[in-house]
Amino acid sequence: MSDQPVRAGWQPATQYPDPAIHALDPRFEKYWLKLSAVERLATGLRWAEGPVWVGDGRYLLCSDIPNQRIIKWEEETGAVSIFRKPSNFANGNTRDRQGRLITCEHGGRRLIRTEYDGSTAVLIDSFNGKRLNSPNDVVVKSDGSIWFTDPVFGLLGNYEGYVAESEIEPNVYRIDGRTGKATIVAEGVLGPNGLCFSPDEKILYVVESRGVPNRKILAYDVTADGEKITGKRVHIDAGPGTPDGMRCDIDGNLWCGWGMGSAELDGVMVFAPDGKPIGRIALPERCANVCFGGLKRNRLFMAASQSIYALYVNTQGALGG
Repeated sequence: MSDQPVRAGWQPATQYPDPAIHALDPRFEKYWLKLSAVERLATGLRWAEGPVWVGDGRYLLCSDIPNQRIIKWEEETGAVSIFRKPSNFANGNTRDRQGRLITCEHGGRRLIRTEYDGSTAVLIDSFNGKRLNSPNDVVVKSDGSIWFTDPVFGLLGNYEGYVAESEIEPNVYRIDGRTGKATIVAEGVLGPNGLCFSPDEKILYVVESRGVPNRKILAYDVTADGEKITGKRVHIDAGPGTPDGMRCDIDGNLWCGWGMGSAELDGVMVFAPDGKPIGRIALPERCANVCFGGLKRNRLFMAASQSIYALYVNTQGALGG
């Protein structure tokens, strides 16, 4: 632990390069814009999660789970407003390939889609007659299929959901983009959490947030038909860290929300495709999830506990995040 208070308050960098950004490997240098610094866009949330960029509207949406709301940050003006309240304890968000918002709801124990006219449709709330637990994070593949995790976290208390008994094991699911049929693609993941595809969609990464003895990021090979995954393996052992949500850039690097309540861990960790840590963005708060956005998809947005941060980087987010 550092001798300095962990929560000393946010102070923007007054010099370049930003001392909050650290290269852990020479490979990170090409992604580090030395004239870019971490910015805090908004604060006053209780638990920020599920950031998603809406490029056609030039705004960011971010879940504030305990406050039962999704907030909206506008790129042009910096204005922060309420996009949806109550949000049914919304967590992860993404957009499908038609631009519609897909949202995980702890409160409804379901996955919903927001239509163009603002109405919502339930995509799934049960499987084989059993209610889902609390859908956590979600991504959409280029074939239109929707992949999401369903741990029990939203059932454990009344702060981020409603106390309830679990009816089904925590699983990773796929919803077919054409038929709407849901299938289990991964069982036995201890606390399935964040997930994302590699840029070529040949690998699915899943955070095992209750892994023993350490939390892990798992990797699976996606079958040629795009409907199943095989070859489960540990891609990254998080050690004392807490990986949560993550996204890939176009070079296959993983940008992962990270932390465990200490100044040495809170922020974002960046891993090369081989699983080696190459960079770190230190934040004064634990980061739960990230996404890429902005005009060129080169701005990293970080949902971190009570605040939302952003940093321009010299890469772009892979499609589908």
